[in-house]
Amino acid sequence: MQVSGKLYATGPLPFFFAGVRVPENYVNHVEAVAMFKGSIPALITPMTEDGTVDADAFQKFVDWQVNEGSTGVVPTGTTGESPTLSSDEHKLVVKLCVEAVAGRVPVIAGTGSNNTVEAVEFTQHAQEAGADGALIVTPYYNKPSQDGLYAHFKAVHDASDLPIIIYNIPARSVVDMSVETMTRLFELPRIVGVKDATGDLDRCASQRAAMGPEFVQLSGEDATALGFNAMGGVGCISVSANVAPRQCAEFQASMEAGDYAKALELHDKLLALHRTMFMEPSPGPAKYAASLLGLCGATTRLPILPIGDVTKAAIVAAIAGLGLQSAALG
Repeated sequence: MQVSGKLYATGPLPFFFAGVRVPENYVNHVEAVAMFKGSIPALITPMTEDGTVDADAFQKFVDWQVNEGSTGVVPTGTTGESPTLSSDEHKLVVKLCVEAVAGRVPVIAGTGSNNTVEAVEFTQHAQEAGADGALIVTPYYNKPSQDGLYAHFKAVHDASDLPIIIYNIPARSVVDMSVETMTRLFELPRIVGVKDATGDLDRCASQRAAMGPEFVQLSGEDATALGFNAMGGVGCISVSANVAPRQCAEFQASMEAGDYAKALELHDKLLALHRTMFMEPSPGPAKYAASLLGLCGATTRLPILPIGDVTKAAIVAAIAGLGLQSAALG
């Protein structure tokens, strides 16, 4: 079976998919667990000094991420400055990412919006571009009800054949998807998991209890990813992995292998970097760190400002502590 130019195996339909539109080439929940796991950077979007998307730097950065061991990538998320990308730029970044990855790891495109029509448009484009999945944030600012959340995600689900990962981040969206609503959505064949940025480790356990191990749970917070995986998570959509992809991949691989002692050792080393990534609004710190490693410039778009001297010093110290060196990009 072929999806977006890539081959995946399929399995039998679970009984609860009866009556739901299922494409012939769907990726089922069991297969999603195998596809979407490990260290998955929420990619920054490199820009030139005048604020233009730097396509060449971005593709070299994506290639470096894959070569360093990242097990997937997420373009056009908040860390990629999706709120300030135009519609055309958004689609371009997804296309560039798919091209650079060239089928080596899954591409999970950020396609969310608080406008359902726009979320459908971005998700359909991501499928056409060859992405492997869609990361869709809960609608922000307009604060829908739980039934409104369900209707929003079902509308996007029904309009595309991509596996969908829910992005639940109440601190930014000011709406929290309940475990009950998530469980209802998981009955749809292409709702496969969640990026959980609630900061509540009990939520991971509750979601696992409600939906089982076939529901993909990815942490949205680097600093708590160790505990999250211990509670049933299978990976992290990471900001720190923009800067230290190899170390973040080793950290996730240690947990997958059951070596939590090694994972804790790596977590201790990475913690200072995790903390610096949010000393000021993201992705300012990540872009500055990337600039120190020769990955791209530090330019961000308003309203995100260049970071201050205190944060810069902390990032320099964190990079030195990890022994990170300038990257050689192709």
